[in-house]
Amino acid sequence: MPWSFTDDVDVFLDAAGSSLAARPAENTLVLTVTETLRRHGPHAYGDAAPLLGWWRGADGEVAGTLVRTPPYPPLLGSVAPAAVGPLTAALPLTRINADRATAEALAATWPGHRVEEEQRLYRLATLIPPSPAPPGRPRAAAAADRELLVRWVRGFAEGTGQSGAHAERLVDERIASGGLTLWEDDGVPVSMAGVSPRLAGMVRVATVYTPPERRGRGYAAAVTAEISRAAREAGAREVLLFTDLANPTSNGVYRRIGYRAVSDRLLISVVER
Repeated sequence: MPWSFTDDVDVFLDAAGSSLAARPAENTLVLTVTETLRRHGPHAYGDAAPLLGWWRGADGEVAGTLVRTPPYPPLLGSVAPAAVGPLTAALPLTRINADRATAEALAATWPGHRVEEEQRLYRLATLIPPSPAPPGRPRAAAAADRELLVRWVRGFAEGTGQSGAHAERLVDERIASGGLTLWEDDGVPVSMAGVSPRLAGMVRVATVYTPPERRGRGYAAAVTAEISRAAREAGAREVLLFTDLANPTSNGVYRRIGYRAVSDRLLISVVER
C-alpha cells in the first residue's frame, strides 16, 4: 500500500487519529505536534507548510505515521516494518527522527548515516518521591513568573540543542493550563518542570530545568516527582518523558523516582560515502 500525504492536520487526524490514540506512548511526539498544529495553525512551527502522512496495511488499518514541520526534521510515530520501503519510495528522506528499529531500517537504505541524537522514552511506573527530599516546596507557576520561565525555557533549549523560538508561547500556554511547576527553596524558584496537555490519556513531562548554579541538590528530581504525581492524580493514564542517552545523570534521576524505559529514538541523517 502507498503512503498518503496532506498538509491539513484535520484530514490527517481523521485518517490516523484513532491509530495514534490506540498507542499513545509510541506516538507521543506525533500526538503533541499535531495538537499544536490543530490549535495554532499550519505555521505553528515555521513559515513552511507541514507535511503529514499515513500508511495503511493490507487490512486497511493505519500502521505508520509521519509529520514534517520545517525547519524540524521529519518524525515518525509507530511504523510497521512493511511501511518502511513504501516510505522511502514515496518521500526522499535525508534526516529522520524515529524509533531505533525503524531508524536503523531506514539507514540501511542510505549510503551511510550519522546518529545525531539518541533519546530514551520512559514511562512512570510506581512513583518514588526523593528521600530525603531537598529543602523547599513545589508550587504552580504563575503569570508573575513569566520572565523567569521564558529565560529558563530558553536555557533548557540551548542546553539540549533545541530551538527556543517558541519559548513565550510555551510558557503562556503552560501557565494557563497549570502545566508548569516550580520548586522553591527559601521562597526562591530554583527548578522547574512542565507537562504537556493530556491527549489520549497521555502526558509528557518536559522542560525540566535547573539553573547551573543550583544543580546537584536534588531539585530537578523533586519537581519532576511532584509534576508527575499531579498529572497522575489528574487522570493521566500514561506519564512519559524523554531523556538524552548521552546524559547518564538525568537517566539515573528519572529511574530513581520510578520511571522505566519503554523504547529508544534516534535522530539520524544521511552521510554520503
